[in-house]
Amino acid sequence: MSGRIVAGVLAPHPPHLVYADNPPQNEPKAECGWETLRWGYERLRKDLESIEFDTIVVLSPHWQTYVGHHFLGVPHFKSLSVDPVFPNLFRYHYDLNVDVELAQAIAKVGAEQGLVTKMMENPDFRVDYGTIVSCHLTRPEWDKPIVSISSCRSTSYYSVEVMAEQAKALAAATRTAVEASGKRVVLLASNSLSHRHFTTEPAVPEDMSQEHIMHHGQYLWDMRA
Repeated sequence: MSGRIVAGVLAPHPPHLVYADNPPQNEPKAECGWETLRWGYERLRKDLESIEFDTIVVLSPHWQTYVGHHFLGVPHFKSLSVDPVFPNLFRYHYDLNVDVELAQAIAKVGAEQGLVTKMMENPDFRVDYGTIVSCHLTRPEWDKPIVSISSCRSTSYYSVEVMAEQAKALAAATRTAVEASGKRVVLLASNSLSHRHFTTEPAVPEDMSQEHIMHHGQYLWDMRA
């Protein structure tokens, strides 16, 4: 049976979204906030109810590596994730399973296609919040294993063209490995679009009168995505 990527998602990862969602795993509690993005995730979860899938593959820009792309390679991770910029909003106790077999397959195909790949096999490794936020809001039950792929930042020292070629090669390797695995996969591109937040945090962080883009160009960038 041939596997396939059954859905692709632009999955915003600001920790504020988990904070506003008030899951039991997150220590800080909010009154409200960031509803537009959270409603988008609600619609996504509703759409996924009609799609059968086995694994979530997430590409996170907040797992930064400088020698190739790395893949979680331990079956289970459990720890506390604290956002370094917003520790008052995000202190999340994660408990997740990894599809190590698929992660190894993507890493192997990627290496065969010329990418530098490595399995992260340290059981004490702390999973990045970009992975956690996108996966939590997509599947808060955490009943599906994940494959988390790092962002190779060495390409940023070169050019947009080099980065694009690396991304295309990783995408091709992922698709090839998924198809060979026989598994049905939801692919998450963890991101933050214009990446605009307040520059001075208000007394009440979820005060949405303080959370806005600063100019029309940022709005156009968000709409473009």
